[in-house]
Amino acid sequence: MDIKGKMKDNINARRDLKIICNHPELELDECRPNVMPKAVYTLGKEQKRIVCEWNRGIKFSDGYASNLERCVDMTELRMHGMKSHDCHVFM
Repeated sequence: MDIKGKMKDNINARRDLKIICNHPELELDECRPNVMPKAVYTLGKEQKRIVCEWNRGIKFSDGYASNLERCVDMTELRMHGMKSHDCHVFM
């Protein structure tokens, strides 16, 4: 969800991408080497809001997963505090 400090998508990864993969739309621009284009899998603000609202309204049977509603922060449009089982349920 494009959270600063939590992504593995950095400048070194983009440099390696040029060598390993054939994705010219994700490569660094030689004129502006510190500016990375957004990847196609990142969510925009409206898309993040939709995912967070959906996640707040989802209900599970008792004991299957924790209350995921409390893991949603609508002010920053992110999810936090999820246990590993909750992450697997979410996926």
